[in-house]
Amino acid sequence: MVNRIVTGAHYGLRDWLAQRFTAVVMAVYAVFIVVYLLLQPSFGYDTWIGLFSGNIMRTFSLLFLLTLFYHAWIGVRDIVMDYVKPASIRLLIHVLVILALVLYVIWSVQILWGL
Repeated sequence: MVNRIVTGAHYGLRDWLAQRFTAVVMAVYAVFIVVYLLLQPSFGYDTWIGLFSGNIMRTFSLLFLLTLFYHAWIGVRDIVMDYVKPASIRLLIHVLVILALVLYVIWSVQILWGL
């Protein structure tokens, strides 16, 4: 009989589905942006201001960025868990990545809402 030692939380299918869901959200947002820009007669600063002037676009942009950050977290966490063996270094990398992603979220809100 094989004794399995569980050393982490319950990963697997949930994170696989989360990565697929976030990828779909990001793809839909990217396709919308590309189609919007292709349909514009001229492209410039005024086009960007017009696009991001409404709260709906800002909200969907924040949703895109949150899904991007979560997608990145899952990917980085899996790579670190697979290739970094010392637990202390793995913990340090996880903490640094989480701090960076939290700062990116704060920065994204500041950019989108001009706080």
